[in-house]
Amino acid sequence: MKLINKTYLQLLLGAFLTLSLSGCSVNYSFTGTTINYEEVQSFSVENFFNDSGGGPANMQQLFTESLKEYYQRNTQLELVRSNGDLQFAGAINRYSLTPQSAVSSSNPNLPDRAGQMRLTIAVEVEYLNLKNEEENLRRTFSFFKDYDPRTTTLLDVENQLVEEIFENIIQDVFTATVANW
Repeated sequence: MKLINKTYLQLLLGAFLTLSLSGCSVNYSFTGTTINYEEVQSFSVENFFNDSGGGPANMQQLFTESLKEYYQRNTQLELVRSNGDLQFAGAINRYSLTPQSAVSSSNPNLPDRAGQMRLTIAVEVEYLNLKNEEENLRRTFSFFKDYDPRTTTLLDVENQLVEEIFENIIQDVFTATVANW
């Protein structure tokens, strides 16, 4: 009798979960998206341009491809060449190096030097949601990373810094567009 009751309860629980979850039209995921996959099935990304006047030669391609890969990994959307239900376009509009702290030279004939340098990158993103135009946005996302010019040169760390900055910017874009946070 106990075996029948246990099996019966498991079937009831399974049926309840199936029915309650199948009635939802918004799919939730571990990445935090609230995409309605019945309406939105695809996304497209135009090539981003580098309007900053600086950075590595492949910076715009790196950002474009990283954005595509992030959305493919974290959503069920299909990447299409153009005219996706969700569309991304934009440009890298800032690439700047600024000193953050000065280090005094022990030699009075030498000038003070920067103890830390900050690389800042800003990307303007235009996001169009063809299924819900209220979610469209045009915003600049930026992030920075510091490095020590006393122990390394920009050329030694530039690619790594750009990748780390892009990871943070893309996470912010994702949150602002499909995570609805």
